[in-house]
Amino acid sequence: MNIEYTGRHTTVTAKQKAQAAAGLTRIGEMIGGACSAHVILTVDKYRQMAEISVLCKGQTLVANCEGTDMEAALHDALAKLEQQWVRHNQKTTTMKRHPKGIGMRDTVLEQVDIAV
Repeated sequence: MNIEYTGRHTTVTAKQKAQAAAGLTRIGEMIGGACSAHVILTVDKYRQMAEISVLCKGQTLVANCEGTDMEAALHDALAKLEQQWVRHNQKTTTMKRHPKGIGMRDTVLEQVDIAV
């Protein structure tokens, strides 16, 4: 996974890079395939903001979080990305497992044939 870091009004420390890389590696394993990520860390007076965008397989996942501590904001953004991917994955598997051609009438007829 290609990871690009941007620090706005702050410098990105090695600890923050390691935290982001570990979380994005876990997300990358879930996604599978080639992905790229952009991590933007911003400081605005007392607010610490983390924005992460992941581009993969035609799907874009974006998470914005803020807090008083940068590590906490980064952790929350990674958790949101993971939730987004799980939600997206559940939607696609639900659509694949229930084709449009099978209706309620067809299932009732199959059950009657089996019972007889």
